[in-house]
Amino acid sequence: MFDWEDLRYFSTFARTGSLASAAKKLGVDHATVARRITSLEASVNLKLVDRRPRSYILTEDGRQVARYGEQMSASAYSLERFSGAEQNVVEGDVIIAAPHVFIGNLIAPHIGSFYKRYPRLRLSLTGTKERLSLTRREADITIGMVRPVEAAVVARRLGRVKFMLYGSAEYLASGCELSFIAYDESVTNTPQQAWLKKQCAGRPVVFFSNDLRIQAITAAGHAVIALLPDYLAKEYNLVPVEPGGPALTLDIWLSVHEDVRHARHISAVVDFLINCIEPAYGL
Repeated sequence: MFDWEDLRYFSTFARTGSLASAAKKLGVDHATVARRITSLEASVNLKLVDRRPRSYILTEDGRQVARYGEQMSASAYSLERFSGAEQNVVEGDVIIAAPHVFIGNLIAPHIGSFYKRYPRLRLSLTGTKERLSLTRREADITIGMVRPVEAAVVARRLGRVKFMLYGSAEYLASGCELSFIAYDESVTNTPQQAWLKKQCAGRPVVFFSNDLRIQAITAAGHAVIALLPDYLAKEYNLVPVEPGGPALTLDIWLSVHEDVRHARHISAVVDFLINCIEPAYGL
């Protein structure tokens, strides 16, 4: 019989594509991942990877075992979600993944009142631009501006947020050629980046950051034009480049796995998040 931990390490390697990525995900060194893969191969008597000088490549047997591993992981997570959903007391740990600006501007200011009502719930607020998996319980609840496509996930549209081009009043009045700030190449496939490229129309992009708050601070320093959500522009006293001009409007989606959508601790947090966002951006 094989070691379940060996299979978990191998599945993570197969999903992430490299020893280094798997090691980072698991919080270990790459030698540990390699050792676990070797142990699994010995247990199942199959060659799962081709060992090349700079990489491990999955064999056909390896791809099949990886599929079995994903199925087993999904079943394990379903059991975990089911057992948690059956608890009678509103307590437990809930991981919320959302863009940094949502957490900082819309959610974090209300945490105090939430804990007065639910002192036995523990929230973990993860600021991220990545789509974390609800199926693998990388998060329990996600908020984002792209509707998820993951299977067995229930999504609710909470509202819409408007993005426009903003700068400081001083910069816009200076009469100089406008320069822009944008995301860097690690975040290119976003509606915001595509829309901004059209608006730049060949004008210079002189600064890059994947953090909207950094973009807002830079714009407030009279340096650039930034594409920002209205609530962040207001916080930094920025003014629109073209009042009433072109805007990008994106939906705000809250998502949760269908296995836990009715669990008491998840429902309590979902209601809390709705109350944080809908008053300002509800439809």
